[in-house]
Amino acid sequence: MSRRKRRAHRPSHDRWLVSYADFITLLFAFFVVLYSTAQVDRKKVGQLSAAIQVAFQQLGANPTSTGPIQAPVEINQAAPAVALPADEEPPDLSSLRKEMGQTLAPEIARGEVTLRTGRDGLVISLKEAGFFNSGSAGVKAASEPAFSRMARLLAVGKYNIRIEGHTDNVRIHNAQYSSNWELSTARSTEMIRLLVVNYGLDPERLSASGYGEYHPVASNRTADGRALNRRVDLVVLGKQEGVPKQGLGQENVH
Repeated sequence: MSRRKRRAHRPSHDRWLVSYADFITLLFAFFVVLYSTAQVDRKKVGQLSAAIQVAFQQLGANPTSTGPIQAPVEINQAAPAVALPADEEPPDLSSLRKEMGQTLAPEIARGEVTLRTGRDGLVISLKEAGFFNSGSAGVKAASEPAFSRMARLLAVGKYNIRIEGHTDNVRIHNAQYSSNWELSTARSTEMIRLLVVNYGLDPERLSASGYGEYHPVASNRTADGRALNRRVDLVVLGKQEGVPKQGLGQENVH
């Protein structure tokens, strides 16, 4: 009886395909998960961006922008600017300017007050020489009658007012303020306190800004120019004849 020859077992060289197929399957699943996660994150980012956009519109900042939110390029050192209610049109300030010119005629003649048409409305500029002591935020007692006449006229209408403090470029350092930033901001907030406490203006319609020396209206190289730059501007937001209507956004402060 002859013995059957056993067939020699040859090792398979194709078994690596099983591991390779498993690896490809896992890799495919991994990329599917990454892709789906990226889609979810993009959707969430879009929702967050839209929510922030709406919030800024409600606060009156960048109300006309419909594109993606841009990173700020300037630093604000001021309270948010006043935004008009959605159902309220900017008032026509032409008549207010005439009345204010008559009310403050003596101060205008002495150069203590100037009226001008600004980008956002009527600008009532109160010069330091007429209303403040040097390096102080308190209103001079001698200027209180003029301030009272102005405030009572503003209290008649429901105006939105942005109050801006400005200085010259001479550095200040006294017991109260260590910089022009602080002095300009203190003067504008003191104006708001007086308007609210003494004259009953609606605080929701007021905002304060401190610009320091960085928004001059004249050259700081001369004494006369520096005197013009030391001021507090009351910007009554609205429109005037011959002036195109502007968007009421947050004023940037350097």
